[in-house]
Amino acid sequence: MGARDLIKTFSLGELRQGLAVTLRYMFAPKITIQYPEERTPASPRFRGLHALRRYPNGEERCIACKLCEAVCPAMAITIESAERVDANGQTSRRTTRYDIDLTKCIFCGFCEEACPVDAIVETHIFEYHGETRGDLYYTKQMLLANGDRYETEVAEAREQDARYR
Repeated sequence: MGARDLIKTFSLGELRQGLAVTLRYMFAPKITIQYPEERTPASPRFRGLHALRRYPNGEERCIACKLCEAVCPAMAITIESAERVDANGQTSRRTTRYDIDLTKCIFCGFCEEACPVDAIVETHIFEYHGETRGDLYYTKQMLLANGDRYETEVAEAREQDARYR
């Protein structure tokens, strides 16, 4: 240990340097957001709460192709399907079970991108929570209810996305 290092140690140079940083930020303008009253703008690419969409006639969009289940890296989506007769009298495949475990989901958006009929979407809603693990296990009925509740917001977001492409 040299003489310079010894003087620096006894003069508390590192401590003074740290206190200078603290004092500089103590008197700088604050950037804290008071959350419930003030909101920060969310990115247009933000991915939040999942929703299943319906066609304008009320029929669910999901055709049970299971592409979203296959592409999910976290394996958070479970789909079961069955054949059924449409209102037109034609046979089609629809989901009997569509579950997403949000405790596993990494919100990557792959499910949304893989869907050929734009059935599963991730909304810009981030204010949801669960007090138990089961509260974050979304069933088909819950996802359809989300889609019904946020359809106008989802449709607007889709229009904006189409303009940017």
